[in-house]
Amino acid sequence: MQIGIDLGATKIEYIILDSNNSEIVRQREITPSNYKKLLETISSIIKSLSTKYNQNLNVGICHPGSIDSKGKVFNTYNLKCIKNKKIKHDLSALIPNKLKFENDANCFALSESIDGVAKDYSSVFGIILGSGTGGGYVINKKIIRGANHIAGEWGHNFLPGYGLDEKKTKVKYDYKFTSQQFISGKGLENLYKSKKNSKKSAHQILNDKNNKKFILSFKNRLARSLASLINIIDPEIIVFGGGLSNEIKNLDEIKNIVLKYLEVKKLHTIFSHPAHGDASGVRGAAFLARDNLI
Repeated sequence: MQIGIDLGATKIEYIILDSNNSEIVRQREITPSNYKKLLETISSIIKSLSTKYNQNLNVGICHPGSIDSKGKVFNTYNLKCIKNKKIKHDLSALIPNKLKFENDANCFALSESIDGVAKDYSSVFGIILGSGTGGGYVINKKIIRGANHIAGEWGHNFLPGYGLDEKKTKVKYDYKFTSQQFISGKGLENLYKSKKNSKKSAHQILNDKNNKKFILSFKNRLARSLASLINIIDPEIIVFGGGLSNEIKNLDEIKNIVLKYLEVKKLHTIFSHPAHGDASGVRGAAFLARDNLI
């Protein structure tokens, strides 16, 4: 058995997986905004589960951002209290359990590659379309992190073809003209507000039939970003996760637009929603904690 913990901006979700990949525990708690309290909450969860099952279970923890060579968390925007913190070192001081930390999108891709929709494919890219964008790359059920631990951060690239239909729209974000500012939930909301002078959620925007032109522009930008990704790593399957991806009911439509930006006559890449939905990241964290994957 292994513990999987998903650290989110608003909630901490945790599970225990048995050797058959079945969930025998699943619960959630509110994420504290204070770093010290966050450590206390995580350690309390782990201690409680270890006591219940009378063993120091291995623990996999997924989180926004990555951990650099000095053990500090970077590239985390939605959970700011862990930024520049040595979270593995600090948590290890509180509990004896074996710990493994990983980016949440990497865990999402790992989960789907092991027993999800991508289990029969060797190269898997998992994208997170939520309030921000994220991505994880897995080959032969192993996470590809890269030399700088930023592999998969496709949303931080500049939007391909900027200027095709965004000439008059310059939205200030963390830095200008990245794909994230045009295709993430927050990016869409900011664009809509600047264009329509109206504040609406991404869900409301994408489900309003009066926004056909705006929605088509979103799909086009998403397709261009995906085409750039496919040109570089050409994965066998792309799995779409995150709240915003749930609003895209017809992935074949996106795939057909992507094809227009590629120099191939037929796109063999599979586009799919995840088998485990929003639960995939925490499952990937639990898989991460298995001895053969540490």
